[in-house]
Amino acid sequence: MLDDYRNNFGIAESALGFIVGVGFFTSFIGQVSIAPLADRGRAKRLIVLGLTLEVIGCIGMALGQTFVVLLVSRTVMGFGAGTALPALRRVIIVADPENFGRNLGRILSFEVAGFATGPVVSVVIADFFGIPGPFIFLAGIISCFILIISRIAVPETAKEHQPTERFAIDLLKNRAIASGILIGVSLFFMIGVFDSLWVLMMDDLDAAQWMANIGVSVFALPLVVLGPFGGKLVQRVGPFRAGGLGMTLGAIFMAGYGLMPTPALMMLVFFFHSTNDGFFVTGAGVAVGTSAPLERQAGAQGLLGGLETLAGGVAASFAGVAYDHLGRTTTFIGTGAIMLTLILASRILAGDNWSVRNVVPKSAVGLDIVS
Repeated sequence: MLDDYRNNFGIAESALGFIVGVGFFTSFIGQVSIAPLADRGRAKRLIVLGLTLEVIGCIGMALGQTFVVLLVSRTVMGFGAGTALPALRRVIIVADPENFGRNLGRILSFEVAGFATGPVVSVVIADFFGIPGPFIFLAGIISCFILIISRIAVPETAKEHQPTERFAIDLLKNRAIASGILIGVSLFFMIGVFDSLWVLMMDDLDAAQWMANIGVSVFALPLVVLGPFGGKLVQRVGPFRAGGLGMTLGAIFMAGYGLMPTPALMMLVFFFHSTNDGFFVTGAGVAVGTSAPLERQAGAQGLLGGLETLAGGVAASFAGVAYDHLGRTTTFIGTGAIMLTLILASRILAGDNWSVRNVVPKSAVGLDIVS
């Protein structure tokens, strides 16, 4: 809908790009600074707060017609996502540790499904109700979720066992957690480059319009379908080994995008790449989840999510520059090389954890169920 804001309100492309980018930056800040509070008996409150901020931001995006209003609204939405998502993942993990891989895969399926269908739904609603339509619709849906969540009891750490650390940076001292985060950084570095360059490279290859337009959405479909199964598989065979294998294959596929001479061959690589991600994309979340104690899951997942978001933003920012100056082949082979370097570092940090199987998060303290 960026072109609608530009055409209707005269907001420059550079300003619109900044509005989009600030949401990712504030989400990063929220995930690394606010998320640890969910480990201190505030998980449910943070989920509700984060979703409430999303509603406020959506209303602002619906009513805003100036750069300042849209920037503030997008900032609020970024903080909302950064506040709610780590707390939500914490609840998913601690509520059923034995099956947390499958459950993380399920939540990933819903996240990716929303990402893939959001643009289509927005176009349809905007055609009938204008720019405010999709945001009002989204605000209404989220408000319903808030009412439902407010009635659900969630697991919280007993007060006497709540962690005292205000931030989660100290978790990086745990080599296994750092290893899992590097797998996630590799994944989002790949996503940042792919998302920002897919349409450009398909256009340069004179591909059919449908190949360029539906690429990102089709890429998400295997993740939606295979997410729960992949999460269960990763937990059983071991998240470090599975995540490392998945990202190694991902690096090879990324290099393939730089070498394929025709759109048809590019789509063949695309098919195997998306299927691979569907199986192994939960590797980082499961690796971090099984390495961090249950009472610090929100902080650990927030640290993972924040650094993933940052990696994706950095990759997307520099991918276009590399593509313009170095060309498609160098950019994608270089991306694959960076991914392999990250996985090698992850392997070194993981040590004996690399081969663990049938992982389950552990805790030395008790969890109370509170409403």
